[in-house]
Amino acid sequence: MSTWDLSTVQHHVLICNGGSCLKNSGDETTLAIRDEISKHGAEHLIHTTRTRCNGRCQDAGVVTVYPQGIWYKEMTPETGRRLVREHLLEGKPLQEHMIYSFEERFVPTGKGNKGISRVQNK
Repeated sequence: MSTWDLSTVQHHVLICNGGSCLKNSGDETTLAIRDEISKHGAEHLIHTTRTRCNGRCQDAGVVTVYPQGIWYKEMTPETGRRLVREHLLEGKPLQEHMIYSFEERFVPTGKGNKGISRVQNK
């Protein structure tokens, strides 16, 4: 196992590899994002992590970018490559795939299904 020096990292990309996302090219999207990062020599700037289910199965494939806290839906290998070039390297988020951004809390963009509340009424 490796322990990475993250002191130069500007973005942390969480790529869902839960069941629904894997059925929607999750593994291929992960590999495409990592390949595009390498292609641009940006490994020192962008760290990626494969995750299990992120609870947004209806939006598969899900990719989350920090520190901005932007959640993306329906990501594919092609949009994953665009994400690296446009959002991570040029600072232009992919508006058409955004479902949440983080301000003081997660703010829905109105482009995704809101989902069910985690708070149960008593």
